[in-house]
Amino acid sequence: MSVFQDDVAAFADDYVLGLMSPTEADLFEALIAADPALSAHVARLRDQLLPLDLSAEAMALPADFSSRVGAIIAQTPQDAAPAPTPMSSDPTMIPVAANMPRAPRRWLTGLAASLVLGLALGFGGAMQRPVPAPQVVAVLLDNEGQPRAVIEDYGNETAQIRFVSDVDVPQGFSIQAWTLPSAEMGPQSLGVLDGPRAAALVGPELPGPADAQLYEITLEPEGGSPTGRPTGPVIAKGLAAAQNI
Repeated sequence: MSVFQDDVAAFADDYVLGLMSPTEADLFEALIAADPALSAHVARLRDQLLPLDLSAEAMALPADFSSRVGAIIAQTPQDAAPAPTPMSSDPTMIPVAANMPRAPRRWLTGLAASLVLGLALGFGGAMQRPVPAPQVVAVLLDNEGQPRAVIEDYGNETAQIRFVSDVDVPQGFSIQAWTLPSAEMGPQSLGVLDGPRAAALVGPELPGPADAQLYEITLEPEGGSPTGRPTGPVIAKGLAAAQNI
C-alpha cells in the first residue's frame, strides 16, 4: 500500500470516530464521494465499531433541548450570504472560519495534500488494493461494563488496539495486551504499551483468531510481564466478534 493509501486509511479512523473538525470532515467526505474503495472502507469501519456503539447507555436529551435549539435558530440570520473567502494558489492552505476551533495545521495540510493527490490520480487508482479487514473485533470492557479499548485482529500476527477512554498507568508500569487462542496454549502476549495509545500489535505466530476468542489488557511491570503470562490486574477484557470477510 502506498503512503497515500496509508494516510487515507488513518484519516478514515478519525472520521468514523468523530475526531475531525467540520472543515476536516468536509474535506474527507469529498474523498469518500469520489472513491468507492474508500467509501467501502469507511462503511466497514463503522460496522466494526458497532459493538462499541451498542455498549453505550442511551442518554435522554435535556428537558429544554427543543426550546434551546429553537432559540438558536431564531437568532441565526437566515438570509445572510456567506462572506467570500480569499483563495490562495497554495492548495495546502485551507480556509478556516474565524469562529471554528482550529485543528493542527499539519493535520489539515496533510489531508489537503491527500485530497490534491487523489484528484491528480483520478481517485480510481488511489486505493487499488483494498485496505485489509480484521478477522475479528473485540470491545474490551472493565469490571463496571465500561468500554476501554477495541482490538482488531487481522490474523497475520498483527492486530491494532485503540483506546476509547483513559486508562491510568502508574509510573513504573505498562499496559500489556493478551489473547487466549485455546486453553492448551494459554494466554499469549500481543504486545506491551507504555500508555493508552493507539498502536499496532505484533505478537507471536498464532492460529487464526476465532469468534468469541478472549482478549484482554492488564497492568504489568514496566516492559511487560516477567513470566510471559498475565501477572497484574485486568484492566479490561472482551470476546471477539467475527467479521464477515
